[in-house]
Amino acid sequence: MTGADLPDQLTINEAAQSTGWSARMLRYIEQMGLVEPARTAAGYRLYGAPELQRLRTLRELLTGFGLELGEVGFAARLRREPGLRRAIEDWLEAEPARPSDVPAADWLRFEQRKHERLLAAVGAGHGKHQGIDEGSLEGSREPRGADWLKARAKTNKEAA
Repeated sequence: MTGADLPDQLTINEAAQSTGWSARMLRYIEQMGLVEPARTAAGYRLYGAPELQRLRTLRELLTGFGLELGEVGFAARLRREPGLRRAIEDWLEAEPARPSDVPAADWLRFEQRKHERLLAAVGAGHGKHQGIDEGSLEGSREPRGADWLKARAKTNKEAA
């Protein structure tokens, strides 16, 4: 079946030719949730005018702002995942603060040990989305994940 068989619709290969994106890249763009082509009953992707417009404006966005496709995909993910967005916003606003139970003279070594455990966990394949599992920093005296961000925010408020 070709796009000519269906009015105002292109197959993925025809859309690739029209847009300059490869068929593989069009699948990747769809996987990131940036463009969602219609599907035939058999599951083939069909691109109409709305999808071609999104692809054109996506290219203009990338070019106009010097962005990479992954950056736009991540921005879309932030919109879909409010918890991730909040965690990143909290991290960006957080100021470094020495844990209250770590003496100032020991803080550097404390952080070095945490990095060593972190790297060991990543090296052992315990990463989660290139991050770290909750249990991978055993023996750590600081909270992890979202708990870390909450504790960091609380510490910063108490210090102010």
